[in-house]
Amino acid sequence: MKICCIGAGYVGGPTMAMIAEKCPNIEVCVVDINQERIDAWNSEKLPIYEPGLDALVAKSRGKNLFFSTEVDQNIKESEIIFISVNTPTKEYGSGLGQAADLRFVESCARRISEISEDNKIIVEKSTVPVRTAEMVQSILKSTSKGLHHQVVSNPEFLAEGTAVQDLLCPDRVLIGGEDSTEGNVAVGKIAEIYAKWVSKDRIITTNLWSSELSKLTANAFLAQRISSINAISALCEETEANVDEVAAAIGADSRIGSKFLKSSIGFGGSCFQKDILNLCYLCRYFRLPEVAKYWEQVIVINEYQKERFVTRILDSMYNTVSAKKIAILGFAFKKDTNDARESPAIGICKRLLEEKAELAIYDPQVPKESVLSSMGLTEDTAESIVFCETAPEACCHSHCILILTEWEEFRNLDYESIYKKMKKPAIFFDGRNLLDLNELRSIGFIAKGIGKA
Repeated sequence: MKICCIGAGYVGGPTMAMIAEKCPNIEVCVVDINQERIDAWNSEKLPIYEPGLDALVAKSRGKNLFFSTEVDQNIKESEIIFISVNTPTKEYGSGLGQAADLRFVESCARRISEISEDNKIIVEKSTVPVRTAEMVQSILKSTSKGLHHQVVSNPEFLAEGTAVQDLLCPDRVLIGGEDSTEGNVAVGKIAEIYAKWVSKDRIITTNLWSSELSKLTANAFLAQRISSINAISALCEETEANVDEVAAAIGADSRIGSKFLKSSIGFGGSCFQKDILNLCYLCRYFRLPEVAKYWEQVIVINEYQKERFVTRILDSMYNTVSAKKIAILGFAFKKDTNDARESPAIGICKRLLEEKAELAIYDPQVPKESVLSSMGLTEDTAESIVFCETAPEACCHSHCILILTEWEEFRNLDYESIYKKMKKPAIFFDGRNLLDLNELRSIGFIAKGIGKA
């Protein structure tokens, strides 16, 4: 069997590397029109950072795992084709700012339709709105070749930073297909691949529409929990309650559970906000405005939490940060990834720059180019930003330190020495608390729960 995956990004690359490692009898090829990205996958410096990914790719690359720009050839030769392309929020036309932009999915479907010479199983791996498979099926049937392709939904449930472990030991593998003989066969073939290393009780099969909607719903529920505890954190600060203690107390309830109850500066990443906005758009499309308003509040609280954080910085620094050096530790949206998409750090840094602050930024994995592009800046327009090679360098002679991502290395910094080299007032933030040196000594690490998404 040969598998082709269109899209060499955060989902396609790791997923195909795991399939290749666990299924040595299957030839797996990841294709992308971006030559630079493919070259990176074929090099020792992968285009994405993910713990354990380098070793996973190295096991199979050149054996049964390949990365190529030969899109048409691999479509033609493959029995199963995964579509793992970007589905960003629309920035134009109908659905502006909420609906998913499906032009890349549509482009893949049209290419598969044009190139294919035999029946294929098309697998939706990208996060898509419910009923997207209907559009894909329509395009595939538009040719006069007489072929009968099957469309299967197999959404990813990977968390960046733990993607390899999530692939190795998933909570569940969800596969949705048509309720027909051909559809059941297609779902069975995808299930057989995962069954090579995933127990069958964790492989869930549904109809197409349930599978597509489950991905959006899962992300919406997770983001909802983060916004819920962040809303409570604001109340805790006014009432002198401890949000960590409140989270521990409610998390001990088996009906609630303890995960995603870390108060922070807000959620980020490429999925949560995009998928909630998409869900809101779908609700309005199907004339459910009250449901749309409910989910929109998750986004509203997330934006409120970031602005509240900036306001507290200003309040604690005599209402001005003009010409003050602020150290930014961590720019990725969470630890163990080089992904800065929708990171809370973006909005916070932009606001501080509006207030004329001078930023010293350090992140272990996010390159300078990603930081600048995410804020819409270039080297010529970023005169108030300095990029540092280490955390102590960023902190030296700063007025304030903001820990915006809970990278493990920030736990081991010598904060006593750093504190002595700071200008006054020396203020540390962990998303909620203003700490002095004695408090730093007592807790040992100040970035509890930062940037957890």
